[in-house]
Amino acid sequence: MSRITAIEPLLARVGKRNQLLVKLTTEDGIVGWGESGLSGREGAVAATVEHFCRFLLGQDSRQIGRIWQETYRSQYFEGGRVLTAAMSAIDIALYDALGKRLGVPVHQLLGGRQRECIPTFASSTADNLEDMLKEVHTLVDQGWDCVRVVPAYFDDTPVFNPRLSIARTARELQAVRREFGEELCLGIDYHHRLSVAEAASFCNSLPPGTLDFLEEPIRCETPESYAALRSMTDIPFAIGEEFASKWQAAPYLEQGLTQYMRLDICNIGGFTEAMKVAGWSERHYIDLMPHNPLGPVCTAATVHMSAAVPNLSWQETRQSCVEDLGFHDPELFPVQVAMEGPVYVVPDAPGLGVEVNEEAIRASTPLHVEMQHLRRADGSVTNW
Repeated sequence: MSRITAIEPLLARVGKRNQLLVKLTTEDGIVGWGESGLSGREGAVAATVEHFCRFLLGQDSRQIGRIWQETYRSQYFEGGRVLTAAMSAIDIALYDALGKRLGVPVHQLLGGRQRECIPTFASSTADNLEDMLKEVHTLVDQGWDCVRVVPAYFDDTPVFNPRLSIARTARELQAVRREFGEELCLGIDYHHRLSVAEAASFCNSLPPGTLDFLEEPIRCETPESYAALRSMTDIPFAIGEEFASKWQAAPYLEQGLTQYMRLDICNIGGFTEAMKVAGWSERHYIDLMPHNPLGPVCTAATVHMSAAVPNLSWQETRQSCVEDLGFHDPELFPVQVAMEGPVYVVPDAPGLGVEVNEEAIRASTPLHVEMQHLRRADGSVTNW
């Protein structure tokens, strides 16, 4: 009765983004939900899910680890972000279905909860210093002790000038630190828009103690570049949301190239792979700071993982009192993980603890999305 009878990708518009959900059904009618994390390239992931479906139908949905290995190893060209984003959604759906089958929350399948609630960090995306300070004040007043700001890349222009960005960002970060003192954990996301030299220049322009973490200053394809940058600054790094496997995470853990592991459960391979990276991180005394920019299924999966690991700092949230992105629309997701102030409440319902209004999801037409293509002042292409 546990064999898979259907796996269907569902692409819908939810708030300000598209979301790619995966619905997995077993022969006795149990439904598991998963979500893919490859925002902006959902069509490629949906096609991969449909391809996997051809050999996963009829398999025992309880054999989650074996299914992970088959989807990863059954082609010559293994891995890659599109494949693992599809695998992630299927893996999460399998855990959701198994939890429902056994009548237990997913965190119980991972060894049980190690904390009663999940602390989060919230983001201020204000595009000017005055509004940023107001938003951070609001967050602190509501109980957040870790805040990320993003003046690095929120100019409304397709031209990215790294020198102007560095100067503005350094100036505004110092203002935030002066306003809130040393008690607030303060971080910034640079969205991998800098070179090694530019990132080093940025770090060196900040007085000691300004930043508690610097997220994704450069691209992650070349660990040696992060090693070079690591030698030029003592600011802690938060890296990993782009990782599509434990193999990509390995040099960052083994060589001390990150101080926070920003893994994304909807990209790295679902619970099966995320828990391996979490254990590897624990071996190096590195706490998880999970990436969580999507919808309720992603949030629930991340909460269950965060509850079950010993090494957690903060989980990202895009549901704070200063952000209204619409990703967690209650009409589309009538039951979802609850927030109480700055923390997520760990659910005890079977599976993920999320219910999906499937009719409304199917009626929500996705829009074509193409991220802004950035260029430098000379016309050359640079990273979004």
